[in-house]
Amino acid sequence: MKALAIAALALLTFFQFPGHTWLQQDTQIYAPVLEHQRDPAVLRNDILVKQSLLAYTLYDEAALALCGVTGLGFREVLAFEQMLARALGIWGLYLMAEALGLSVGPALLVAAVCSLGATIAGPAVLSIEYEPTPRAFAVPLLICAMGLAAHRRYRSAGIAAAGAFVYHAPSTLPFLGFAPLLAAPLFAHLTPLQEQIQRIRAPYVWVSTFPAAVIVHHLILFAILLLAFARIRREIPLGLRILVLGLGILGVASMPLSWLLLEHWHWALVPQLQPMRALLFVALLVQFLTAAAGVKAAVLPRPFEAAAWFALAYLVPLQPLAWNRVVLAVALAALTALAVWRTPRFAPAAALAAFFAIPTLGGVVNYPRLHTPDLAQLSAWARASTPQDAIFLFPDAARGLDPGIFRAEALRAVYVDWKAGGQANYLKDFGDEWWSRWQQTMAHGFSPADMAKYEGLGIGYVVLQVKNRLPQTAAFENAKYAVYAVRHLI
Repeated sequence: MKALAIAALALLTFFQFPGHTWLQQDTQIYAPVLEHQRDPAVLRNDILVKQSLLAYTLYDEAALALCGVTGLGFREVLAFEQMLARALGIWGLYLMAEALGLSVGPALLVAAVCSLGATIAGPAVLSIEYEPTPRAFAVPLLICAMGLAAHRRYRSAGIAAAGAFVYHAPSTLPFLGFAPLLAAPLFAHLTPLQEQIQRIRAPYVWVSTFPAAVIVHHLILFAILLLAFARIRREIPLGLRILVLGLGILGVASMPLSWLLLEHWHWALVPQLQPMRALLFVALLVQFLTAAAGVKAAVLPRPFEAAAWFALAYLVPLQPLAWNRVVLAVALAALTALAVWRTPRFAPAAALAAFFAIPTLGGVVNYPRLHTPDLAQLSAWARASTPQDAIFLFPDAARGLDPGIFRAEALRAVYVDWKAGGQANYLKDFGDEWWSRWQQTMAHGFSPADMAKYEGLGIGYVVLQVKNRLPQTAAFENAKYAVYAVRHLI
């Protein structure tokens, strides 16, 4: 019964809220790399596949193996892994709640509240990732390890943590306390050019770029974490107490630590490890501890105190705050407190309402709808009607995400795009080349006079928005895009 409830909750998080996406963020990087690994002839002219971020990880091997066994595509097998990882993470949350002495219903309630997810302002990370990336698999495995460790199942916890490590080692730093450090970046310092590129392309790594309100937000969350911890500390087993308090402290400490190591010492390893992503544990543990404190207060019974704790738990996924969202959090908290007080066995039903109320009544939209029929038509045309080695440029796309979706769907090289530049954190040579290409073609916008320059760079096709169409005949055109062969325009 518990297994079915956890599986159902995992499916609810996938199909309803927080939801899932594909080719909207980092899968724009990983999917093309996987396609190139499966067939080296695909995208061989694309800058993105020259160096892979997947070395020494299980992510690519698992995806390639599953595709080979099932005959399915990368999207399908990665979605399966994503749902499985979420289920394991929810099981971990359930085990943590159970370790506090909660019965099945309230423990599932706590797991459900935490499964609403949280957006971590500043370091650009989520407690529940929408895309099937390495981090989306590693973090739930870490939570599973925490739950197992709370029950002293240390061997199983070690296996889960090891699985997280081989999927995404940086995510395991707060839990494991170490990561394999390669000699080259271990002692390297950022050059002024690297710092310039990263400050422009990846400001979420540099705490000095955060608005003061973001830092205050995390400090408030940490204060709530400490209050909730103090409220139920006697019910928390010693091992889980160390993990919960330790991860919370590490999360907040990651901000000054990142400032010292990166902005003061210019340590080149920091942008790769991104220690501030440990802030996700602060938000996650706030949800866990406040929900658990709400359950404990409701059982006493102290319904008003319980409602206050539950309101704090529900406010986490309702960021940024607005009056209607505060009202919704209070309403959900009152409903949950009443359910735990009167019918603890059916208390999870109150939390399930939040999965529908938050996106509808609260108006929380976690991600935009980027996949359009026009972009699909463009990708299908390029895949069927242009040479496999063709190189495309979207010169008026600016920082838009269309080029990355096109690359993965059309399997055609893109000369440069904003999203791919995220690898500048990890690969110095890539960052230098990406910056050079960006300055040559994208930094100053599009001009028809640039066509001759494009040919010299090896670009075969330019994709423009129809509002910027040229007087020449397009090789392809629909309601949004117009494509021109460069050699026909000069």
